[in-house]
Amino acid sequence: MRIFILGAGHMGAWFIEELCLDHEVAIYDPDRRKLKYFINVKRFLKLTEAKAFEPELVINAVSLPNFRKAFHESLPYLPENCILSDIASVKTGLYEYYKGLGKRFVSTHPMFGPTFANIRDLSNEHAIIIKESDEEGKEFFRNLYKSLKLSVYEYTFEEHDQTIAYSLSVPFASSMVFAACMKKQEAPGTTFRKHLNVARGLLSEDNHLLAEIMFNPHTVKQIEEINSRLVYLTHIIRGRDYEEMQRFLNRLRDNIK
Repeated sequence: MRIFILGAGHMGAWFIEELCLDHEVAIYDPDRRKLKYFINVKRFLKLTEAKAFEPELVINAVSLPNFRKAFHESLPYLPENCILSDIASVKTGLYEYYKGLGKRFVSTHPMFGPTFANIRDLSNEHAIIIKESDEEGKEFFRNLYKSLKLSVYEYTFEEHDQTIAYSLSVPFASSMVFAACMKKQEAPGTTFRKHLNVARGLLSEDNHLLAEIMFNPHTVKQIEEINSRLVYLTHIIRGRDYEEMQRFLNRLRDNIK
């Protein structure tokens, strides 16, 4: 398959590495410095070069703020039947956007970052494929992700954003609050060190990615839930209520069984 990738950032580069041996791959990024290290791939200095390449699939791997601009600028040079695809972390408004274009599309979400995950072993990582997507596009990404031993889930656009708000926004927010409370001092303790490592791993990710996750429209409800539980825990601690603390801890254990 001829695959055209927009954006040579972390995820764009990862897709190139995974696809270039089995497919004909081309890459475009307005920052030409990002293109010089790629091999076995066509490096386009201008979007107009995509016209002669005639891609069958376009993977939009730019950050969400530039997502629509990247598609808008490339569309004049793409074949009519070319499948558009995205890997956006938040899908709000994308279904309406694709329908407005009248183009075939496939939307997926590899739920890991190459700067944090072990990209040589993804057997413990996950990916989501959006149900409303083109069947041929879904089959392509389903085969790709399964070949990498990713656990693959299929959700609607709406189900995706609800799931992401729960599975990513909650731990992201918790790690951000943990990092916000850090002081420049040594702190012994295994649990503290584990939390610190998680926070460092999270904050090694790109700011745009973190912002995308936290700006999910469903995130606010999750943050409010966290605030509510913190207020309740604060109430228990101030009252030194041992019986209520026991009940609270037992409920937590039930939650994570």
